[in-house]
Amino acid sequence: MRDIRIVFMGTPDFAVSILSHLIENNYTVVGVVTAPDKPAGRGRKINESAVKKYAKTKNLPILQPRNLKDIDFNKKLKALNGNLQIVVAFRMLPKIVWQLPELGSFNLHASLLPDYRGAAPIHWAIINGEKTTGVSTFFIDEKIDTGAIILQERTTISETETVGSLHDKLMLIGAKLVAKTVRLISEGNVKTIHQPLKEEKIAPKLHTENTKIDWFQNLDTIYNKIRGLNPFPCAWTILKNNNEEISVKIYSVKKQQEEHNLPIGKIITSKKEMKVAVNKGYIIIDEIKLSGKKKMDAKSLLNGFQFYENATMM
Repeated sequence: MRDIRIVFMGTPDFAVSILSHLIENNYTVVGVVTAPDKPAGRGRKINESAVKKYAKTKNLPILQPRNLKDIDFNKKLKALNGNLQIVVAFRMLPKIVWQLPELGSFNLHASLLPDYRGAAPIHWAIINGEKTTGVSTFFIDEKIDTGAIILQERTTISETETVGSLHDKLMLIGAKLVAKTVRLISEGNVKTIHQPLKEEKIAPKLHTENTKIDWFQNLDTIYNKIRGLNPFPCAWTILKNNNEEISVKIYSVKKQQEEHNLPIGKIITSKKEMKVAVNKGYIIIDEIKLSGKKKMDAKSLLNGFQFYENATMM
């Protein structure tokens, strides 16, 4: 059994769960590398990463490099004397960093590699209507998410799963898989599987263009896209109401399969319900946010907003 000294690299809440699980299970973490502090919000208050906030509570050494190739940073990293680096939701590492520790550097990725390499694997699994996904640990190499796979764990995606609920599920599964991976490395029992370089399912960054709803797509495609972007960054569209066009974010929805002759995008409202006509059915909106307004349930919106006869999502 090897003595393991971990340098942990990560930034968001997802990474905090993995780091805390390691510490709670008595693994030795000698230091943390996370994103630099940056101003956020209207007041431009300096914001620390979730990993930094947690690391401070455990009195862990913290490094926040802007440039991972910086000589001073690499000296400090080497001085931590770690022999294993664990990367969770961080950045692509240069070779000078990932090849540093004696036992290597491994990453936790929230998909069953080689499927969904890239920045948003949890989102795209739901957007594409997958029924299963999982997490993978793999040794880092020169390319993104292509290294030799150490372990994988599979889970199901329910019909009503959102990216928020799946994120939390994979976070818990991932924490256990990382600990299991460290144990195998410490025992010298790692057997890896090399990934095929070809990729058919990818997980590119999310941006304004690929998060906009196309109401002319089929019912299931629209439904999957909205839940695959809920609660972040959220699917959006334009509400045309009489002569006004309003940018709208749509959160929670249901789907209703039904033949109709209504124009695509037409909004149908009652005192209690708001739905949008699509091919062979309706998207029933439960939670929505109009530009400049707070997020609210559809009933609250219907109580205070006037929808004209020509109201359309576009």
